[in-house]
Amino acid sequence: MTLAPAPLDLTDPVVVADPYPAFAVARAQAPIQWHEGLGLWLAFTHAESNAVLRDRRLGRIWSDKAPAERFESFNLIHRNAILEMEPPEHTRLRRLISAAFARGHVERLRPWVQDLADSLVDELVERSGGTESVDVLAGMAELLPVAVIAELLGVPEADRPLLRPWSNAIVKMYEYGRTTQVEDDAERAADEFVGYLRELAAQRRRTPGEDLLTHLVTVRDSAGDRLTEDELVTTCILLLNAGHEATVNVSGNGLLALLEHPSELARLRADPGLLPTAIEELMRFDSPLQLFERTATEDVPIGGVTVERGQKIAALLGSANRDPAVFADADTLDVGRTDNPHISFGAGVHFCIGAPLARVELQASFGALLSRTSRLELARPARRRPEFVMRGLYDLPVVLTA
Repeated sequence: MTLAPAPLDLTDPVVVADPYPAFAVARAQAPIQWHEGLGLWLAFTHAESNAVLRDRRLGRIWSDKAPAERFESFNLIHRNAILEMEPPEHTRLRRLISAAFARGHVERLRPWVQDLADSLVDELVERSGGTESVDVLAGMAELLPVAVIAELLGVPEADRPLLRPWSNAIVKMYEYGRTTQVEDDAERAADEFVGYLRELAAQRRRTPGEDLLTHLVTVRDSAGDRLTEDELVTTCILLLNAGHEATVNVSGNGLLALLEHPSELARLRADPGLLPTAIEELMRFDSPLQLFERTATEDVPIGGVTVERGQKIAALLGSANRDPAVFADADTLDVGRTDNPHISFGAGVHFCIGAPLARVELQASFGALLSRTSRLELARPARRRPEFVMRGLYDLPVVLTA
């Protein structure tokens, strides 16, 4: 097998700032290409990325970070995570988690989420007054999802400021080219988060409530199976890390896209009924998660290459979501796009279990921004974070008028 040079440098600031032109060039060369620097295959097209996510021969095979004693808590929360499991373990865990979610938690929170979104937008409008710049990322996008997940789990309000710093530190471990300091911060955050949730779960066993954490503590399937404490803790951390980070980044990336496409923003204002399709389009247009790795459990022919047993292959979700073979005018933002099989929530058995909650949050926040303002304008260019995998912004300075 002759391997071509790396198709793109995922640490290049130009690529991180706007990967889509580089994706288009690579996609036109071959659907799957070897990246020597990362030591894995990259799938650029929608068909191949979708296949990577769905092929049961390509699994999430967790290997503990070494040395084990340095990453004890980080390894614990991944070793027991549904995201890092394959059937039959994945099937069992998802069944238990789904049973807890099935108690109506998402619908229970819907009016509470809308009220919170409305109040956060009102505060931004009051601070801006139509003249002053306010950061929508810090003032709403970062606050709403962590508040929602905390409310969902029943985290006391006094403890909620702890959650986002823990999440931010942990997810930086998923980036390439990370430093020793980033790794140390991630392990420290994981250890503190695990310890906190163990204590909170113990409180729920003593004093049950109506929150999701209580139901995760008490859920049993028809055979009497239940979550272990490590699985319970990991599930709560995954809900925050995956749900919170993705929702924040869709909010930031999506609002920035609308502000940079004022005709689409005006179209959405004129027809609020487009909001559900607009949310899906914003997720497609600038994907919050750009890359998702799998490992071959046997030799797998795909996209004209063979991924050998033990090799990794990553679906480039952002590239797949801009594939012109699937999406008409793929580089055009269209808030009315109805034919939109984006894979930002994943696909197959690992399709995001929190997708319904994320949609409630996003529809509430964008709905509030549109209904409670008459003008939204960028005050200055937004600053993008330097990470590739989790694509997001540092800030989003906007002027709002009621």
